Amino acid sequence: MISGPRPLVSDSCHLVVVDVQERLAPAMPVPEAVPAALSLLLAAARACRVPVTVSEQYPKGLGPTLPVLVEALPDHSAVVEKMTFSAMREPNFAARIEGVDRPRLVVTGMETHVCVLQTVLDALHGGLAVSVVADAVASRSAEDRMRGLARMQAAGAEIVTTEMVVFEWLERAGTPAFKALSPLIRDRGGAPRP
Repeated sequence: MISGPRPLVSDSCHLVVVDVQERLAPAMPVPEAVPAALSLLLAAARACRVPVTVSEQYPKGLGPTLPVLVEALPDHSAVVEKMTFSAMREPNFAARIEGVDRPRLVVTGMETHVCVLQTVLDALHGGLAVSVVADAVASRSAEDRMRGLARMQAAGAEIVTTEMVVFEWLERAGTPAFKALSPLIRDRGGAPRP
């Protein structure tokens, strides 16, 4: 029997968006890359009925989540403010994750080596499976992003891409969800990638 990563099944996943906020996003090397990837992931989450939880680090200082992403959130999404770097250490966020009760977190956000990393490490320590979407995370420095991804992978997180997630959630062509997402996937061809 072959062991190893299994496809991401939409009804076992919970999409987590960490701190993609108005005053933080412009500081990233390619500011539009993560929001572009997240737009597709949020559309896929809506089409495949994947719950979404968003964290905001000190929104009074860093601003709210980017409006384009807030507008794209599926019904029954939650936005949770936090002061801790790890979203999992914010009681309201942890309660949301527990309440949704999906065994795999699909994690995106900013910054890879700080809030994303600490959230992932705590989720893994808590027994959750975690997939980190490499093209939907960013840090101000390429070195920090690379080291953050490497550390999460070494800790047991699976590193994936936006299109891996979307196609695994879809499972097959020809469905209404596939037809709805196909134009968005085609449009990504020219999207900047970190």
